[in-house]
Amino acid sequence: MLSYKNDVNLKTMIVEEMKSHQEHDQIIKGTYGRMNGVFKGCAVGCAVDSFNRKLDKKYAVDSHAAFENAIGVPEWLARVQDNIFEGLPDKENSQFAVDFLEAIPVGVNLKPVQWKFCAFILKENIERVLSLKIADDLKKQVVYAIRQVLTLHEDAIKSGDWKKSAAWSAAECARSAADSAAESARSAWSAARPAAWSTAWSAAESAAECARSAAESAAESARPSAWSAARSAAWSAAWSAAWSARSAAWSAAWSARSAARSAAYQRYAKKLLKILKECN
Repeated sequence: MLSYKNDVNLKTMIVEEMKSHQEHDQIIKGTYGRMNGVFKGCAVGCAVDSFNRKLDKKYAVDSHAAFENAIGVPEWLARVQDNIFEGLPDKENSQFAVDFLEAIPVGVNLKPVQWKFCAFILKENIERVLSLKIADDLKKQVVYAIRQVLTLHEDAIKSGDWKKSAAWSAAECARSAADSAAESARSAWSAARPAAWSTAWSAAESAAECARSAAESAAESARPSAWSAARSAAWSAAWSAAWSARSAAWSAAWSARSAARSAAYQRYAKKLLKILKECN
């Protein structure tokens, strides 16, 4: 499958239609599409509406698979875009919806984008786990598991081949690490129930989320893996930032988590666009 079906005119037509959605303030969060005199929808909804208008199709506006059928963009990549769009600040998300379609080159296989994007997330999560205040043996287990998955992705980037048997092994290792971290979090919670926002609990939960993200990245099924990894990594970043202060008030903790998630999605948007532009 080649992006934009190897047709420069197809890309030009769809990008211009998406820009029209942006100019008319039709790109909004929270809905794939609604009609109230004028169509409005999210990044996916407006893109699919563009396919329908320009290609005379009748795709459902919540169909991520329409990206494959209409413009040769994998469904998993449409899901990554969808997730990042919903996490970005309101003033940035509509521009990202346009930039995403513009950044995709014509006539390339986009499969390596998944491996490169997941590798970026995995590296972030290794650094995050190394900074957590958790038991050294647990930290080593989680980092080792994530590094196994990272090596899997880096090998695929170099060879162009996804090693399924190695992927399953790495995924199981990461799931085991996630279970260990989750058990550590439960123990910390039980030991510190009077202190609801236990630092030890939040650190262990963050480690577990990073390991779960790695397991998702190594899973054999290509469609959801990058999407799940993006979602999980953003959540783990937010989780770690939000619950680090034991005595933080609920409103302050919620604000910290929202800020961390927003910053994570901004990084992911920037990195994804860079990877897409560098495709060949």
